[in-house]
Amino acid sequence: MDCLEGMRYLPPGSIDLVITDPPFAIEFKAKRSNYNRMSSRVLEGYNEIKKEEYYNFTLKWMTLAYKLLKDTGSMYVFSGWNNLKDVLMAIDKIGFVVVNHIIWKYQFGVVTKRRFVTSHYHCLYVCKNDKKRKFFPYARYDKDSLTQHGGSLHYEDKEDVWNIKREYWNGDQKTPTKLPAELIKKILLYSSEEKDVILDPFLGSGQVAVVSKSLNRKYIGFEIVKEYYEFAKERLEKNIYRIKEEPGIRKQFVLFDKKYK
Repeated sequence: MDCLEGMRYLPPGSIDLVITDPPFAIEFKAKRSNYNRMSSRVLEGYNEIKKEEYYNFTLKWMTLAYKLLKDTGSMYVFSGWNNLKDVLMAIDKIGFVVVNHIIWKYQFGVVTKRRFVTSHYHCLYVCKNDKKRKFFPYARYDKDSLTQHGGSLHYEDKEDVWNIKREYWNGDQKTPTKLPAELIKKILLYSSEEKDVILDPFLGSGQVAVVSKSLNRKYIGFEIVKEYYEFAKERLEKNIYRIKEEPGIRKQFVLFDKKYK
């Protein structure tokens, strides 16, 4: 269902963390063969918001999210640069506290002829109560863990520019947009703990729910496109997990999805 309807069914103060990538309002062409994907394999139904309606749309869903968040909770909202002002204005209007303005730098953008290539996303990390919000500074790297050049791993990992590659999907089907699992995992480890309830109002491929499940979090999501909902549900039912250990990094669940890996 539409998140503007669905979030009204949830009790106030019931959500620990919101992670979401709302519609772009940039006349996004879901079937276009961007990023080396075959348009025949991209699911139909991407639901766009009109540019002139974007601020009011953002204000509505963020107001509901604010009511649902616990005082200890926080929210990460991804946005392109085109309508970033609407997102920032809504955050200020509702009363969210901005903790960080994170830049996600990925490995490629769409080729352009008359301007510089856009190869980053904005991520607004906000909360209701800055003194009570959860944050686990050594959830990914120990305090004394070092890079191969002798620098601090946990410091490098907590810088506000994140270099994380977009993911390629080799499965038969895919939704037109998807955040990388590594990106979501990083947010979950720093801003939540096991058994916390994670909300994605714009579920899409189900990536936030899938990664939340792999890290033993509870998850709730809303998706207005039936085909995307079914796709996300199938992914959640097919996933297999195991524990991964790497030097200097804490144990993590790693997702192994036979069909979509």
